[in-house]
Amino acid sequence: MVKLLLFIRAIFKWRNKTGFGTDCFVASMLLVLHGSLPVPVAPDWSRTARAQARHVGSVNFPTDCASAVQPTIEEGLALLHSFQYEEAAQAFGKASERDPPCALAFWGMAMALYHPLWEFPNPQILALGWHDVEQAEKLKVTDPRVRGYIDAAAAFFQPEELIPLARVQAYSLAMEKLHRDQPEDNEAAEFYALSLIALAQRGVHDLANRQKAIAILNPIFSKYPDNPGAAHYLIHAADVRELASEGLAAAQVYAKIAPDSAHALHMPSHIFRRLGMWQEMIASNLASAAAARAATEAPHGNADYSLHAMDFLDYGYLQSGQEAEARQLLAELKTVPQASASDIIDAQSRFAARNALELHRWKEAATLDLPKEPLVWQDYTYWARAIGAARSGDAVGARNDVQKLVAIAEILKSSAQQGNSRTPAGMGIDPREAAGWLAYAEGQPEEAERILRSAADREDASDVEPFATPAREMLADLLLELHRPEEALAAYRETLKNFPNRFDALYGSARAADALGDRRNAVDFYAKLMANCSRNADRPELTEARSYVEGHSY
Repeated sequence: MVKLLLFIRAIFKWRNKTGFGTDCFVASMLLVLHGSLPVPVAPDWSRTARAQARHVGSVNFPTDCASAVQPTIEEGLALLHSFQYEEAAQAFGKASERDPPCALAFWGMAMALYHPLWEFPNPQILALGWHDVEQAEKLKVTDPRVRGYIDAAAAFFQPEELIPLARVQAYSLAMEKLHRDQPEDNEAAEFYALSLIALAQRGVHDLANRQKAIAILNPIFSKYPDNPGAAHYLIHAADVRELASEGLAAAQVYAKIAPDSAHALHMPSHIFRRLGMWQEMIASNLASAAAARAATEAPHGNADYSLHAMDFLDYGYLQSGQEAEARQLLAELKTVPQASASDIIDAQSRFAARNALELHRWKEAATLDLPKEPLVWQDYTYWARAIGAARSGDAVGARNDVQKLVAIAEILKSSAQQGNSRTPAGMGIDPREAAGWLAYAEGQPEEAERILRSAADREDASDVEPFATPAREMLADLLLELHRPEEALAAYRETLKNFPNRFDALYGSARAADALGDRRNAVDFYAKLMANCSRNADRPELTEARSYVEGHSY
């Protein structure tokens, strides 16, 4: 039974990637799937929550399901809290197979299909979630607490035509009611907090909803330090520059709470990146990538967790001065278990683009190979090529690449208007940054400054973590190129305020301070740059920094 459920979910995932028309086939499968179920296991109503067999944290989730499946339900919930969705679905599916009257098992299978902070489910996934909700509804649950969980899932997966935001809002309202009606239910409080973070990510009272979520989660985190949901969601709630420090305590312990979860091992690095804690970020993602690889080979995971950890690892290596490690990571992408050829190509193109720009290898950036993918997936490469060409003095090459970025933007705009979900929702970079450097290459410094300043203001207002070099750091680089070190230093300082301890911003600050004759500040910036780097650091700028500090001691 559970194998059939997981098989159908796998088909839906495959269909979503390929676009192949499996709807009729899966619909037929759903009609026969629950035609015959195992003999029910007699429930043990006195059963309360137990510790999980796997190291994924502890939850407090009493149910009226059979005592034999209670540990499986708890494990599924803990996995759900750590966004190990496929493994959570497996656990809840096993519980349902062993105890068919367990309504919360169907609830869990449905919720494993809703990834609040990741991609939104397509219509086929929504239909499968609604099917799970219907199975729970058939069990005629009367317990108000269990009823509240099922009602919340129904609010999200309901078959009515609703825009995504309306579903997220309906779910959040239902979880708010459950939290209000069951104030002692920590898990309900955590899921309600997560729904607030999901609303924040969609632009609904962003900072206010994050702060509200933190206020709900902090008491649970303090009272139940092994609860994975409280720690995980605190990190997500604080994952903006204004609140990052409020997530540090959770970031420092979450990996210890759920060491068997690749995502739990990775997640603290969101806060470490915000705070410029590069060695902690690297350690977090080395552990996550290893755990993800092991889970995928088991197999009870997927390649996405490995690729995501490696993405953060690449950034951390660059900021801590480890060029060779970043280069090696690019080669290691080919070895990620179960990663599709398309996923590997996409990651390779992004890593190559980031590495070339962060390392200021302008000619390398200008000549990056285009990934063998549709044009809409080539935005990172064209962005890096345009900036690399412009900064190498090749205005013609830069213009050609900028025109490609314009074409990609038009395709994406048209696709969004047509409701096509098989193309990216938007670019991962800002084409205006490339346009700004093009203007500089074409001898229009005032226009270049205007464009880059506009891009920097927009990025600062959005609080988006940039894929690579922040726009304000690019503006600072431009001002330094224009022999305006005082303004450049101010822009670098602003960059470091928003993105602490960035390698190139510290290096640029030191150069700008030196150009102003401010040797003491130049030494301080260079010294901080070296302190942030590991013993394996090999970026050539560090040789310059070391020589400068040794020659200007105070």
